[in-house]
Amino acid sequence: MSIRGQAHIVGAFEHPLRDLPQHSVQQIHAECAMGALADAGLSIRDVDGYFSTGQLGFGGVSLTEYLGLRPSYVDATFVGGSSYISHVGHAAAAIAAGKCKIALITQGAKVRGVIRGAKHTADTPEFPFETVYGETNAGIYALAARRHMHEYGTTPAQLAAVKVAAAAYAQHNPHALLRKLVTIEDVVKSPMIADPLHRLDCCVVTDGGGAIVVVAPEIARDLKRRSVKVLGHAEAIKHSGGRPNDFTSTGATQSAPRALAEAGISLADIDYASIYDSFTITVIMTLEDFGFCKKGQGGAFVADGALALDGAIPVNTDGGGLCNNHPGYQGGLVKVIEAVRQLRGEANVNTQVRDCRIAVAHGTGGGMSRQASVTLVLGREDA
Repeated sequence: MSIRGQAHIVGAFEHPLRDLPQHSVQQIHAECAMGALADAGLSIRDVDGYFSTGQLGFGGVSLTEYLGLRPSYVDATFVGGSSYISHVGHAAAAIAAGKCKIALITQGAKVRGVIRGAKHTADTPEFPFETVYGETNAGIYALAARRHMHEYGTTPAQLAAVKVAAAAYAQHNPHALLRKLVTIEDVVKSPMIADPLHRLDCCVVTDGGGAIVVVAPEIARDLKRRSVKVLGHAEAIKHSGGRPNDFTSTGATQSAPRALAEAGISLADIDYASIYDSFTITVIMTLEDFGFCKKGQGGAFVADGALALDGAIPVNTDGGGLCNNHPGYQGGLVKVIEAVRQLRGEANVNTQVRDCRIAVAHGTGGGMSRQASVTLVLGREDA
Protein backbone atom coordinates (compact mmCIF):
# COMPACT_ATOMS: atom_id res chain seq x y z
CA MET A 1 0.00 0.00 0.00
CA SER A 2 1.36 3.39 -0.96
CA ILE A 3 0.89 6.37 1.34
CA ARG A 4 1.21 8.86 -1.51
CA GLY A 5 -1.45 11.53 -0.98
CA GLN A 6 -3.13 9.50 1.79
CA ALA A 7 -2.32 11.99 4.54
CA HIS A 8 -1.63 15.70 4.99
CA ILE A 9 0.35 17.71 7.53
CA VAL A 10 -1.92 20.52 8.75
CA GLY A 11 -0.15 21.68 11.91
CA ALA A 12 3.48 22.29 12.83
CA PHE A 13 5.09 23.96 15.82
CA GLU A 14 8.69 24.35 16.96
CA HIS A 15 9.22 25.41 20.55
CA PRO A 16 10.77 28.90 20.39
CA LEU A 17 13.18 28.36 23.31
CA ARG A 18 16.43 26.40 23.36
CA ASP A 19 17.10 26.45 27.11
CA LEU A 20 14.19 25.52 29.41
CA PRO A 21 15.51 25.10 32.97
CA GLN A 22 12.09 25.69 34.57
CA HIS A 23 10.14 23.26 32.36
CA SER A 24 9.53 19.57 32.85
CA VAL A 25 9.87 17.38 29.76
CA GLN A 26 6.14 16.67 29.78
CA GLN A 27 5.40 20.39 29.88
CA ILE A 28 7.47 20.82 26.73
CA HIS A 29 5.52 18.03 25.02
CA ALA A 30 2.24 19.68 26.04
CA GLU A 31 3.21 23.18 24.89
CA CYS A 32 4.33 21.82 21.55
CA ALA A 33 1.16 19.75 21.17
CA MET A 34 -1.05 22.78 21.87
CA GLY A 35 0.98 24.88 19.45
CA ALA A 36 0.68 22.43 16.57
CA LEU A 37 -3.03 21.81 17.15
CA ALA A 38 -3.70 25.55 17.28
CA ASP A 39 -1.76 25.93 14.03
CA ALA A 40 -4.02 23.30 12.46
CA GLY A 41 -7.26 24.72 13.88
CA LEU A 42 -7.93 21.55 15.89
CA SER A 43 -8.18 20.67 19.58
CA ILE A 44 -6.76 17.95 21.78
CA ARG A 45 -10.20 16.28 21.76
CA ASP A 46 -9.94 15.72 18.02
CA VAL A 47 -6.79 13.57 18.24
CA ASP A 48 -7.24 9.80 17.80
CA GLY A 49 -3.64 8.81 17.01
CA TYR A 50 -0.52 9.58 19.04
CA PHE A 51 3.15 9.20 18.07
CA SER A 52 6.29 9.83 20.11
CA THR A 53 9.49 7.96 20.99
CA GLY A 54 8.17 6.55 24.25
CA GLN A 55 11.27 7.73 26.12
CA LEU A 56 9.24 9.46 28.82
CA GLY A 57 7.51 7.09 31.21
CA PHE A 58 5.55 4.05 30.02
CA GLY A 59 6.01 4.22 26.25
CA GLY A 60 3.39 6.44 24.71
CA VAL A 61 0.91 5.64 27.49
CA SER A 62 2.23 8.09 30.09
CA LEU A 63 2.06 11.04 27.72
CA THR A 64 -1.41 10.19 26.43
CA GLU A 65 -2.60 10.37 30.04
CA TYR A 66 -0.73 13.62 30.68
CA LEU A 67 -2.09 15.20 27.50
CA GLY A 68 -5.62 13.92 28.10
CA LEU A 69 -5.68 11.77 24.96
CA ARG A 70 -7.67 8.59 24.38
CA PRO A 71 -6.25 7.49 21.03
CA SER A 72 -7.23 4.45 19.01
CA TYR A 73 -3.66 4.14 17.72
CA VAL A 74 -0.27 4.67 19.44
CA ASP A 75 3.27 4.36 18.05
CA ALA A 76 6.38 4.70 20.23
CA THR A 77 9.04 3.90 17.62
CA PHE A 78 12.56 4.92 18.65
CA VAL A 79 15.29 5.00 16.00
CA GLY A 80 17.42 7.83 17.32
CA GLY A 81 17.47 11.18 15.54
CA SER A 82 15.41 9.85 12.64
CA SER A 83 12.52 8.77 14.92
CA TYR A 84 10.21 11.66 14.25
CA ILE A 85 10.61 11.51 10.48
CA SER A 86 9.69 7.85 10.85
CA HIS A 87 6.61 8.86 12.84
CA VAL A 88 5.27 11.00 10.01
CA GLY A 89 5.47 8.04 7.63
CA HIS A 90 3.93 5.72 10.23
CA ALA A 91 1.11 8.19 10.90
CA ALA A 92 0.38 8.45 7.17
CA ALA A 93 0.28 4.63 6.92
CA ALA A 94 -2.02 4.36 9.94
CA ILE A 95 -4.36 6.96 8.46
CA ALA A 96 -4.33 5.21 5.09
CA ALA A 97 -5.21 1.93 6.84
CA GLY A 98 -8.12 3.54 8.71
CA LYS A 99 -6.54 3.18 12.17
CA CYS A 100 -6.89 6.89 12.94
CA LYS A 101 -7.79 10.16 11.22
CA ILE A 102 -6.00 12.86 13.24
CA ALA A 103 -2.49 11.97 14.41
CA LEU A 104 -0.41 14.04 16.83
CA ILE A 105 3.39 13.72 16.93
CA THR A 106 5.21 15.39 19.83
CA GLN A 107 8.79 15.81 21.01
CA GLY A 108 10.06 17.26 24.26
CA ALA A 109 13.62 17.27 25.60
CA LYS A 110 15.80 18.70 28.37
CA VAL A 111 19.52 18.08 27.99
CA ARG A 112 21.29 21.40 28.50
CA GLY A 113 23.35 21.44 31.65
CA VAL A 114 23.33 17.65 31.87
CA ILE A 115 26.82 16.14 31.96
CA ARG A 116 27.15 13.29 29.48
CA GLY A 117 30.10 11.04 28.87
CA ALA A 118 30.32 7.64 27.23
CA LYS A 119 27.03 5.87 26.62
CA HIS A 120 25.86 3.58 29.41
CA THR A 121 23.60 1.06 27.71
CA ALA A 122 24.78 -2.24 29.10
CA ASP A 123 21.70 -4.06 27.79
CA THR A 124 22.73 -3.65 24.13
CA PRO A 125 24.62 -6.35 22.20
CA GLU A 126 27.42 -4.00 21.22
CA PHE A 127 28.13 -2.74 24.76
CA PRO A 128 30.98 -5.11 25.72
CA PHE A 129 32.72 -4.58 22.38
CA GLU A 130 32.47 -0.79 21.93
CA THR A 131 30.92 1.35 24.63
CA VAL A 132 33.14 0.22 27.47
CA TYR A 133 36.13 1.57 25.53
CA GLY A 134 34.70 5.09 25.38
CA GLU A 135 32.91 5.05 22.02
CA THR A 136 31.04 8.31 21.35
CA ASN A 137 29.00 9.64 18.45
CA ALA A 138 31.62 12.30 17.77
CA GLY A 139 34.30 9.62 17.66
CA ILE A 140 32.32 7.41 15.29
CA TYR A 141 31.59 10.28 12.89
CA ALA A 142 35.21 11.36 13.11
CA LEU A 143 36.17 7.93 11.80
CA ALA A 144 33.75 8.45 8.91
CA ALA A 145 35.17 11.88 8.16
CA ARG A 146 38.74 10.61 8.24
CA ARG A 147 37.90 7.70 5.94
CA HIS A 148 36.11 10.03 3.53
CA MET A 149 39.20 12.25 3.47
CA HIS A 150 41.43 9.23 2.82
CA GLU A 151 39.25 7.80 0.04
CA TYR A 152 38.21 10.99 -1.74
CA GLY A 153 40.52 13.81 -0.68
CA THR A 154 37.85 15.69 1.24
CA THR A 155 39.35 18.56 3.25
CA PRO A 156 38.57 20.20 6.61
CA ALA A 157 37.73 23.40 4.71
CA GLN A 158 35.11 21.54 2.67
CA LEU A 159 33.55 20.16 5.84
CA ALA A 160 33.54 23.69 7.23
CA ALA A 161 31.54 24.93 4.22
CA VAL A 162 28.50 23.06 5.58
CA LYS A 163 28.69 25.01 8.84
CA VAL A 164 29.23 28.31 7.04
CA ALA A 165 26.08 27.72 4.97
CA ALA A 166 24.06 26.83 8.07
CA ALA A 167 25.22 29.96 9.87
CA ALA A 168 24.31 32.13 6.88
CA TYR A 169 20.73 30.87 7.20
CA ALA A 170 20.63 30.95 11.02
CA GLN A 171 21.37 34.70 11.14
CA HIS A 172 17.79 35.20 9.90
CA ASN A 173 16.21 32.86 12.49
CA PRO A 174 15.41 34.77 15.70
CA HIS A 175 15.06 31.51 17.64
CA ALA A 176 18.31 29.87 16.50
CA LEU A 177 20.74 29.05 19.30
CA LEU A 178 23.71 30.28 17.21
CA ARG A 179 23.06 33.24 14.91
CA LYS A 180 26.60 34.46 14.38
CA LEU A 181 28.10 34.25 10.90
CA VAL A 182 31.24 32.14 10.73
CA THR A 183 34.03 31.69 8.20
CA ILE A 184 35.89 28.62 7.03
CA GLU A 185 38.81 29.77 9.16
CA ASP A 186 36.56 30.06 12.23
CA VAL A 187 35.52 26.44 11.85
CA VAL A 188 38.92 24.90 11.20
CA LYS A 189 40.47 26.90 14.04
CA SER A 190 37.79 25.98 16.58
CA PRO A 191 38.82 23.41 19.22
CA MET A 192 39.26 19.82 18.06
CA ILE A 193 36.59 17.47 19.40
CA ALA A 194 37.46 14.22 17.61
CA ASP A 195 40.05 14.48 14.86
CA PRO A 196 39.24 15.71 12.19
CA LEU A 197 35.99 17.17 13.57
CA HIS A 198 36.23 20.58 15.22
CA ARG A 199 33.72 22.02 17.64
CA LEU A 200 31.97 23.99 14.89
CA ASP A 201 31.66 20.79 12.83
CA CYS A 202 29.34 19.45 15.55
CA CYS A 203 25.64 20.12 16.09
CA VAL A 204 24.29 22.19 18.96
CA VAL A 205 22.68 20.64 22.05
CA THR A 206 19.30 22.10 23.01
CA ASP A 207 16.22 21.74 25.15
CA GLY A 208 12.84 22.13 23.50
CA GLY A 209 11.03 20.18 20.83
CA GLY A 210 8.09 20.47 18.52
CA ALA A 211 4.93 18.84 17.25
CA ILE A 212 3.23 17.93 13.99
CA VAL A 213 -0.39 17.11 13.16
CA VAL A 214 -1.06 14.63 10.34
CA VAL A 215 -4.63 14.07 9.14
CA ALA A 216 -6.71 12.25 6.56
CA PRO A 217 -7.28 14.14 3.27
CA GLU A 218 -10.98 14.73 4.02
CA ILE A 219 -10.05 16.38 7.33
CA ALA A 220 -7.49 18.59 5.60
CA ARG A 221 -10.07 19.74 3.07
CA ASP A 222 -12.34 20.99 5.86
CA LEU A 223 -9.63 23.02 7.58
CA LYS A 224 -8.77 26.61 6.69
CA ARG A 225 -5.03 26.06 7.21
CA ARG A 226 -2.84 25.37 4.18
CA SER A 227 -1.73 21.73 4.27
CA VAL A 228 1.29 19.79 3.07
CA LYS A 229 0.84 16.44 1.34
CA VAL A 230 2.78 13.34 2.39
CA LEU A 231 4.09 11.82 -0.85
CA GLY A 232 6.62 9.18 0.12
CA HIS A 233 8.46 7.58 3.04
CA ALA A 234 11.14 4.89 3.39
CA GLU A 235 13.41 3.52 6.09
CA ALA A 236 16.71 1.65 6.08
CA ILE A 237 18.89 0.11 8.78
CA LYS A 238 22.65 0.08 8.24
CA HIS A 239 24.94 -1.98 10.48
CA SER A 240 28.02 -4.18 10.49
CA GLY A 241 26.31 -7.55 10.72
CA GLY A 242 27.18 -9.98 7.94
CA ARG A 243 29.03 -7.61 5.63
CA PRO A 244 31.75 -4.95 5.62
CA ASN A 245 30.52 -1.59 6.89
CA ASP A 246 31.38 1.29 4.57
CA PHE A 247 31.92 4.28 6.85
CA THR A 248 31.78 6.70 3.90
CA SER A 249 28.09 6.05 3.17
CA THR A 250 24.78 6.19 5.02
CA GLY A 251 21.49 4.33 4.90
CA ALA A 252 20.22 7.04 2.55
CA THR A 253 21.57 4.91 -0.30
CA GLN A 254 18.56 2.68 0.36
CA SER A 255 15.89 4.91 1.89
CA ALA A 256 16.16 7.88 -0.50
CA PRO A 257 15.51 6.05 -3.79
CA ARG A 258 12.61 4.10 -2.27
CA ALA A 259 10.95 7.23 -0.88
CA LEU A 260 11.38 9.11 -4.15
CA ALA A 261 9.96 6.17 -6.08
CA GLU A 262 6.86 6.06 -3.88
CA ALA A 263 6.42 9.80 -4.36
CA GLY A 264 6.83 9.42 -8.13
CA ILE A 265 9.51 12.09 -8.36
CA SER A 266 13.16 12.42 -9.32
CA LEU A 267 15.97 14.36 -7.68
CA ALA A 268 15.46 17.15 -10.20
CA ASP A 269 11.96 17.74 -8.76
CA ILE A 270 13.23 18.53 -5.25
CA ASP A 271 13.21 22.24 -4.41
CA TYR A 272 14.38 22.04 -0.79
CA ALA A 273 16.06 19.48 1.48
CA SER A 274 16.18 19.19 5.27
CA ILE A 275 19.24 16.98 5.78
CA TYR A 276 20.23 15.66 9.20
CA ASP A 277 23.35 17.53 10.27
CA SER A 278 24.61 15.95 13.47
CA PHE A 279 28.06 16.73 12.04
CA THR A 280 29.21 18.45 8.87
CA ILE A 281 30.36 15.13 7.41
CA THR A 282 26.81 13.75 7.83
CA VAL A 283 25.49 16.29 5.33
CA ILE A 284 28.22 15.66 2.77
CA MET A 285 27.75 11.89 2.81
CA THR A 286 23.95 12.13 2.74
CA LEU A 287 23.96 14.47 -0.27
CA GLU A 288 26.19 11.98 -2.09
CA ASP A 289 23.99 9.05 -1.12
CA PHE A 290 20.87 10.83 -2.37
CA GLY A 291 22.64 11.39 -5.68
CA PHE A 292 22.79 15.19 -5.60
CA CYS A 293 26.45 14.71 -6.48
CA LYS A 294 28.69 11.75 -7.21
CA LYS A 295 30.25 9.74 -4.40
CA GLY A 296 33.38 11.46 -3.19
CA GLN A 297 32.43 14.84 -4.66
CA GLY A 298 30.32 16.03 -1.74
CA GLY A 299 33.10 18.19 -0.32
CA ALA A 300 33.60 20.11 -3.55
CA PHE A 301 29.81 20.26 -4.04
CA VAL A 302 29.15 22.08 -0.75
CA ALA A 303 32.28 24.24 -1.08
CA ASP A 304 30.94 25.55 -4.40
CA GLY A 305 27.86 26.97 -2.69
CA ALA A 306 25.38 24.18 -3.45
CA LEU A 307 23.53 24.60 -0.13
CA ALA A 308 22.76 28.29 -0.56
CA LEU A 309 19.35 29.64 -1.51
CA ASP A 310 20.51 30.11 -5.09
CA GLY A 311 22.59 26.93 -5.08
CA ALA A 312 21.95 23.47 -6.50
CA ILE A 313 19.82 22.39 -3.51
CA PRO A 314 19.01 24.70 -0.58
CA VAL A 315 19.58 22.77 2.67
CA ASN A 316 18.52 23.47 6.28
CA THR A 317 17.28 27.00 5.79
CA ASP A 318 16.49 27.40 9.49
CA GLY A 319 20.16 26.92 10.41
CA GLY A 320 19.76 23.19 11.01
CA GLY A 321 21.16 21.21 13.89
CA LEU A 322 24.51 22.92 13.43
CA CYS A 323 23.12 26.32 14.42
CA ASN A 324 19.40 26.34 15.15
CA ASN A 325 18.01 23.45 17.17
CA HIS A 326 18.78 19.83 18.04
CA PRO A 327 16.42 18.89 20.89
CA GLY A 328 17.60 16.05 23.11
CA TYR A 329 20.20 14.88 20.60
CA GLN A 330 17.34 14.10 18.17
CA GLY A 331 16.75 16.63 15.40
CA GLY A 332 14.41 14.83 13.00
CA LEU A 333 11.20 16.62 13.95
CA VAL A 334 12.73 20.04 13.37
CA LYS A 335 13.75 18.88 9.90
CA VAL A 336 10.11 18.15 9.02
CA ILE A 337 8.89 21.43 10.49
CA GLU A 338 11.23 23.52 8.32
CA ALA A 339 10.20 21.53 5.24
CA VAL A 340 6.56 22.31 6.09
CA ARG A 341 7.38 26.01 6.43
CA GLN A 342 9.06 26.02 3.04
CA LEU A 343 6.16 24.29 1.31
CA ARG A 344 3.64 26.62 2.93
CA GLY A 345 5.70 29.63 1.89
CA GLU A 346 6.14 30.57 5.56
CA ALA A 347 9.91 30.39 5.99
CA ASN A 348 11.79 33.56 6.84
CA VAL A 349 11.58 36.02 3.96
CA ASN A 350 15.36 35.88 3.59
CA THR A 351 15.46 32.09 3.42
CA GLN A 352 12.24 31.16 1.60
CA VAL A 353 12.83 28.98 -1.46
CA ARG A 354 11.01 30.50 -4.41
CA ASP A 355 7.96 28.49 -5.58
CA CYS A 356 8.81 25.56 -3.32
CA ARG A 357 6.66 22.60 -4.39
CA ILE A 358 8.58 19.47 -3.34
CA ALA A 359 10.74 19.01 -0.24
CA VAL A 360 12.51 16.11 1.42
CA ALA A 361 13.34 15.63 5.08
CA HIS A 362 15.96 13.03 5.93
CA GLY A 363 17.01 11.73 9.33
CA THR A 364 20.06 9.80 10.47
CA GLY A 365 19.66 8.05 13.80
CA GLY A 366 22.68 6.61 15.58
CA GLY A 367 26.28 6.51 14.40
CA MET A 368 28.10 5.12 11.40
CA SER A 369 28.56 1.66 12.89
CA ARG A 370 24.80 1.20 13.13
CA GLN A 371 22.13 3.65 12.10
CA ALA A 372 18.54 4.17 10.99
CA SER A 373 18.04 6.35 7.93
CA VAL A 374 14.55 7.67 7.19
CA THR A 375 13.53 9.71 4.15
CA LEU A 376 10.28 11.63 3.85
CA VAL A 377 8.99 13.33 0.70
CA LEU A 378 6.49 16.16 1.09
CA GLY A 379 4.64 18.25 -1.45
CA ARG A 380 2.66 21.45 -1.54
CA GLU A 381 -1.06 20.70 -1.28
CA ASP A 382 -1.46 21.28 -5.03
CA ALA A 383 1.55 19.05 -5.89
